[in-house]
Amino acid sequence: MPSPDAADALSALAPLLRVHPELQTLCRFGAAWASPHGREETGWVPFHLVLTGSCFLDIAGRKPVPLSAGDIVLLPRGDSHVVRSSVFEEGKPRPPVVIRPHGAVGLASNTDQPETELICGRLAFEQAQASLASAALPPLVVLTVAEDPAVGRLKTLMTTIRDELDAALPGVRAVCTDLASALFVMALRLHFCRAVAETGFLRLLAERQTARAVLAMIEEPARDWSLDDLADRAGTSRATLVRDFRRLADTAPLGLLTDLRLDLARRAVVQTDRGLADIALDVGYRSQSALSRAFQRRFGAAPSEMRRDAGRVTA
Repeated sequence: MPSPDAADALSALAPLLRVHPELQTLCRFGAAWASPHGREETGWVPFHLVLTGSCFLDIAGRKPVPLSAGDIVLLPRGDSHVVRSSVFEEGKPRPPVVIRPHGAVGLASNTDQPETELICGRLAFEQAQASLASAALPPLVVLTVAEDPAVGRLKTLMTTIRDELDAALPGVRAVCTDLASALFVMALRLHFCRAVAETGFLRLLAERQTARAVLAMIEEPARDWSLDDLADRAGTSRATLVRDFRRLADTAPLGLLTDLRLDLARRAVVQTDRGLADIALDVGYRSQSALSRAFQRRFGAAPSEMRRDAGRVTA
């Protein structure tokens, strides 16, 4: 049962519990294997459901993440990554992965005796909630049975989806999509309940007045917000709003606004081909040069450098 604070935060984040999953591949691997995934299209969140066995998730700049049966992974920024076996070594020969049609999805396999089984795909949030999702979710969400027994209850749904995919009866796509929707509603709910106590941003959403101010910033990041405007939207005084932001997230309201703007801008820079001047205006900067200076201060790199590193052409 969520705490009162967690329940309030979940009320603010309720739109993020409405997702549209797309199941893509049923994977059955054995021995040494690696499954690379490129950066996902804007608006899509890759996911992996580990049904049996174990594996590792590799993301540039992070330590390998160990995964076991029943674990769930989401990559809300759509980052490129590799899912691999624990015995995989770069450059060593390994059985080739063959992908063939399998009812509503593809079946990827390198053996007739699989040790690890996964369901892979992607999901999207409703378009109007993309900014809230970007602000509320970290780059990587991992729900593990080892850390939270409640995650284990979701394995029954995962197994049912697998069995439906294998049976490939009429209506399988609709049935599996609905089951996956329920699965991710519960998975995200577990994540947010756990994260409220750990994340200042979510603690702000757990109290009505600060939540009103935060959601106003997310809905209109380009608006020239003043502290008076935000206090008015929150229905409280300037002093109280500042005090509550400090207490809950150790930041100031306008400091959080800057962080939100830059995080939204960085996602647009890395995941889209939109002009940098347009991105700057969309998040509240008056010019591309102003955005570039803010990027340099916050990230140590200009937007054009970030875009080059992500393999996109600067506009």
